Amino acid sequence: MPHGPRAFPDLQAYVALLERTGQLRRIRVEVDPFLEVSEITQRVIREGGPALLFERVKGADFPLVTNLYGAMARIELLLGRHPREVGEELIGLWQRLNKPSLAALWQSRALLSRVRFMKPAEVRSAIAQEVVEEPRLTRMPHLTGWPRDGGPFVTWGPTLTEDPVTRARNFGLYRLQVYDDRTTGMHWQSMKGGRGHHHEAEQRGERLPTAVVLGGDPLLMLSAILPLPEGLDELALAGFLRGAPTRMVRAKTMDMLVPANAEFVIEGYVAPGERRLEGPFGDHFGHYSEAELFPVFHAQAVTRRRAPLYPGTVVGKPPQEDKFLGIASGEMIGPLIKVVNPNVVDLFAYDAAVFHNLLGVSLKQRHPKEVVKTALALLGTGQLALTKCAVMVPGHVDPRSFRALLRELWYRFDPRDRMLLICNAPLDTLDYTSFEFHVGSKVVFDAAGEPVTADAPPRDVSDPRRFDPRVSACTVLEGGVVVVTVRRDARAVLEGLVRWDGLGPAKFVIAISDDVDTTDEENLIWGIFSRFDPARDMIFARQSFVGAKPVYEGRIGIDATWKQGYPPPVTMPDDVVRLVDRRWGEYGLA
Repeated sequence: MPHGPRAFPDLQAYVALLERTGQLRRIRVEVDPFLEVSEITQRVIREGGPALLFERVKGADFPLVTNLYGAMARIELLLGRHPREVGEELIGLWQRLNKPSLAALWQSRALLSRVRFMKPAEVRSAIAQEVVEEPRLTRMPHLTGWPRDGGPFVTWGPTLTEDPVTRARNFGLYRLQVYDDRTTGMHWQSMKGGRGHHHEAEQRGERLPTAVVLGGDPLLMLSAILPLPEGLDELALAGFLRGAPTRMVRAKTMDMLVPANAEFVIEGYVAPGERRLEGPFGDHFGHYSEAELFPVFHAQAVTRRRAPLYPGTVVGKPPQEDKFLGIASGEMIGPLIKVVNPNVVDLFAYDAAVFHNLLGVSLKQRHPKEVVKTALALLGTGQLALTKCAVMVPGHVDPRSFRALLRELWYRFDPRDRMLLICNAPLDTLDYTSFEFHVGSKVVFDAAGEPVTADAPPRDVSDPRRFDPRVSACTVLEGGVVVVTVRRDARAVLEGLVRWDGLGPAKFVIAISDDVDTTDEENLIWGIFSRFDPARDMIFARQSFVGAKPVYEGRIGIDATWKQGYPPPVTMPDDVVRLVDRRWGEYGLA
């Protein structure tokens, strides 16, 4: 039976419960925020381990907590139920309000009562302002997660801004490179709310008042990463989920309300027209995002608790903490997609593919080519606009199963009339595969229609190493998808393999690099979908034009190898790995 979320007024209340229930470990020896904390945290995440509280951080005045959300059990603890139940509640509430009746309203009375908590409550005093001081950002335990990072970064500090015209709020998570005691980068990405507010302020020649919030109450911090429709207030949603309004207090140096229960609030502004080189940064694509020019945040004051905790997160090659956050946000918000797309049964953005790179969608197809209409609608909705590859399957198929997607591609996909290739489209700012900033291509594979074959997919093929010695390994996946590990010249190899009879009826042959483990599905999904741009890297056995319409036929080759010009993958230096090996017992994690 669904029940409400636990009452955590602030981060420290949540941390205290995690510690009491054995879901948090204290590390009492001094640790270095340069790489060491990152290596420790990643090991614990991979092992399904607890949150970590580092009491002594080299060069910092405050303790650091990581891996707060690195398990679905901890997110369920916050919500009081599985994230999917939250989504079901929201869609159920909408359906009842859409066709109101006394009976429906009575059945929804508990949910409706929570609507009153969506408006934040202003308070006069706050723990977030127990101390007000000049900014000394370099004394905080900011993390440097990877050796080529441009410096230390704020990684878990959602940014609060207001539209300079409408005063609509945005509370979103963006990384901030710390330059000195008073300035940071502001990595506002494409299609993000903060970027829109800054654009509006810049057009008006105005500074944008900005607050960086470190360690608000856990539901508020969770709301910051949800891919909400533009204009929907994250603070309002947090109040609805919490069953209590978000407490806000007037900022000390600007006309803005800020979260009253935060550990830290950094008050400041982003000036119009100012840019500074930001990066590199080892991000969740598993590669570095290269240095680029981004806006600059100027800190004017820091307000905080007397004894605050600083929250941080580590990003990099999956799996990381953001796996659980991303899955939870999809389960909570995904059902709302059905409001405007009622034929969608389910959808799933693959965490192993860094979410934006692979979307599985199951749907009911009620009209001819409704799958195209649905795909275009989804690709025009909020953060789904950054999707690179979508696989559409029938409503009875589980889109969370990668094997099921591959199986349906075998039985129901034909490139001649069931593929949509979109060029010059919005792309994730962090995506490097198109070699253009913010712009790339998308592909929709329609495997939702009637079967095109009744034949079983091939389970084995002739060894392609005999055909081309540049192939070092071969694996056949579900649906007869052939994956080859290629030493060099992947495109030339694929040009031959898409036409080679030795692969039999296989519809896809995918080339990967030798750092991808084909026996690990999560790693394989990452290795494929983080390393190809559909328009640049897909090869067809035959292609022609009928008028202006391109026609693709036969086997499809996908060059998903690492390419010259891509940023390098993130790797931890051997000396850091050895250091953490040696100190593991000291940390109390053995």
